[in-house]
Amino acid sequence: MTDSLRQTRSLPALALGLAALALPATASTTLERILESGVATIGTEAAFPPFEFVDDDGEIVGYGKDILNVVIEEMGVELNQLDLPWQGILPGLLAENFDFVATTVAINEERARRYAFTLPIANGQPHIMTREGEAVDSEDDLSGMIVGTQLASSTEPIARALDERLQEDLGEGFGELKLYTAFTDTYVALASGEIDAVIQSLPNLAVLVQERPGLFEIAAPVETSVEWTYMGWVTRPEDTDLRDFISDVIRDMRDDGRLYELQEKWFGFVMEIPDEGYLPDDAH
Repeated sequence: MTDSLRQTRSLPALALGLAALALPATASTTLERILESGVATIGTEAAFPPFEFVDDDGEIVGYGKDILNVVIEEMGVELNQLDLPWQGILPGLLAENFDFVATTVAINEERARRYAFTLPIANGQPHIMTREGEAVDSEDDLSGMIVGTQLASSTEPIARALDERLQEDLGEGFGELKLYTAFTDTYVALASGEIDAVIQSLPNLAVLVQERPGLFEIAAPVETSVEWTYMGWVTRPEDTDLRDFISDVIRDMRDDGRLYELQEKWFGFVMEIPDEGYLPDDAH
């Protein structure tokens, strides 16, 4: 980390300490409250391997957890990490049930207007996954097939839009779109023959295929109507100082190579992380 970054990140804590000498309970922003209390309460869906998942010892691990450990260390506070269903993560953030979301959130226009996204941690281009030997050559081949994805995920609207396009262009959309509480449920459904294909982001699928040789196969990419296919974490829109603090840590990890080392560790390949162009113009 550069000296300038260390100095910048120490300013909230220094200012907080000086203010505390004069008046009690001076913290006003979420970042200041975290630093004052010494605890960061984080919302996570630990069912999204290899980003966040629970290992055999019952611990939350993964690519995102490794990044989060560095962020918490830079803050100098304790971590209180809540493992929650995905459907409650973003509403829970706005309800102030926790300080920020450290689970992988795909960037889209609606979310970018409602939340403050950090610098991306991965590229989430969606792809199709089938059982091995049943791969499709293009997304058009999903016409008539039973497709699964996660409820309320970024790929749900992508899947719905693809279904509509297939109906318009080919006269037949999916045989059925099935929505599951977690992506891990879609893998079970695909393996059992309940569905014919899963739509999810490439990094997750690539690792799953490596871990389950002979079972699954990555097929064609799914084209989206937007150029933003990156994934990051989010804060409440007013918490831009917290968002910027986290982004600074991610950027520093990228620039000194630690982020790409973690990508190699968890994915087996590297995804370039941009400084700009990953958000729509009207984003926070």
